[in-house]
Amino acid sequence: MTYADIQRRIWSNALSNYFRTFVGIIVGLLTFRLLYQHLNKEAFGFWSLLWSVFGYGILLDFGFGFAAQKRVAELSVSKDWPQLSRVLSTILFFYLAVAAVLAVVVTLGSHHLVRLFDVSPVHHDEFRVALIVFFAAIGLAFPLGIFPEILRGQQRISLANNITTIAMLLRLGVITWAVWHDWGFMSVMITALFFTLAPDFVSAFFALQKMPQVRLSPRLFSRGIMRETMAFSIFAYITTATNIVLGKTDQLVLGATLSVGAIAIYQAGAKVAEIFAQFTKQLQDTLSPAAAHLHASGDHDSLRDLLHRGTRWSALISTPLYVFCAFEMQTMLKLLTGEAEIPHETWLVAQVLLFWFYTSTLTHSVSKRIYMMSGHERRLMWLGVGEAVANLALSIALVLAFRSVVAVTIGSLIPTLYFGWCKLWPWMARDIGKPPLALLRETVLAPALCCVPAIGIFAAAPHVAAFEGHPWLQTLGAGAIAAFMTAFALWHAALTNEERQAIRARFFKKANRPVLATA
Repeated sequence: MTYADIQRRIWSNALSNYFRTFVGIIVGLLTFRLLYQHLNKEAFGFWSLLWSVFGYGILLDFGFGFAAQKRVAELSVSKDWPQLSRVLSTILFFYLAVAAVLAVVVTLGSHHLVRLFDVSPVHHDEFRVALIVFFAAIGLAFPLGIFPEILRGQQRISLANNITTIAMLLRLGVITWAVWHDWGFMSVMITALFFTLAPDFVSAFFALQKMPQVRLSPRLFSRGIMRETMAFSIFAYITTATNIVLGKTDQLVLGATLSVGAIAIYQAGAKVAEIFAQFTKQLQDTLSPAAAHLHASGDHDSLRDLLHRGTRWSALISTPLYVFCAFEMQTMLKLLTGEAEIPHETWLVAQVLLFWFYTSTLTHSVSKRIYMMSGHERRLMWLGVGEAVANLALSIALVLAFRSVVAVTIGSLIPTLYFGWCKLWPWMARDIGKPPLALLRETVLAPALCCVPAIGIFAAAPHVAAFEGHPWLQTLGAGAIAAFMTAFALWHAALTNEERQAIRARFFKKANRPVLATA
């Protein structure tokens, strides 16, 4: 597979990612509002806490998910199917052992875990059972989760996306039915977990169908393969663990220092930022298997080119969306929560988290995915550990000092700014062969300048007489005008002639050259 072929796959997979994300955002918004209004505050807080812990479940992944994706991409180049069979069998049956241990430990300690989160006595038993079921599902997610990673390693991300999209739509339909018929907390939880795990079963069929020479058997489990795989996976694991600390610790800090109710405040404010992150990371998610393939092929020039182009397109996509979300935050929060008035603290939390995700998109998202798959996992690990420790320490110190939800978000933002712009950005610039400021001008400055007219429109919209008393009209009207002007500016000022030609060719089917392949 040539670099041009890989670029075509990247763009096709990215478009598929965006479609899945668009459906996911709609499903997420509707599900969030349904459950926010259907569950009481304590139940919704516990629901949010459990799903934040679901993200922590990847800590028991031990980095083997990344390793599976990487090894599928690498060994598919050499077509070493016996070795790939040993690698995947070793990872799969190791995961099954982890799942069994997790189920036993959580069941034995469920009473203590529920009491840790200060749950009221009336909900103690129900939440304890929900906790056991939830962690049993996390256990199943380990062995099953290897199959979507195989699809990613095969660069068949679009297929994985289609499977996930269908499952999300089915989940929304069943949860809507459940709320309509007043199902209990436990029933809704089981429904959500079922449709979370179902795509993995389907992915298993398609992943193995593509590799008929690959066999999965406990007899192929190999301690030697385990040691060899862990040479990479231990660094991937620690890096993943630090990412979990960066993205999920805030809820646990709030639950331990303030209350479960504080998590509900945080979660309401975080939802816009999470949607922003979902929409802006889809291109980057396609880069990992491509980077692994190029690294296995020894094509280092293409790797550097991928790093440069990926960073530039991340800025082109994320900057206009950040401006829209920042200016229309109040209206978006009302849409999400269904509340007529948004507390100022919730608005501040949303703004800080939105900026946090935006700056990490520029500095972290592309670099970490490419470096993880191209031999830099050790250095990436140490940077991640430093950022995670600083994040956790600052968040705890600030929330104890100010007893505020906003303080936790600021404690997360400061380390991201430092490690992103003072560590990762100069590293990327050196590898690309440009000074850091020159790279900033080439990637971020153009889309930022193209958004200046949109900023003026959003700032002036509240003072337009036609919009007074009509917040939704203001959001839609100002957003449509700003989107048109920003798209016009990006088209003429930020894209090159080759990129414009490639976009025209793709949409009108006159050529198949991808945008990322242009100069």
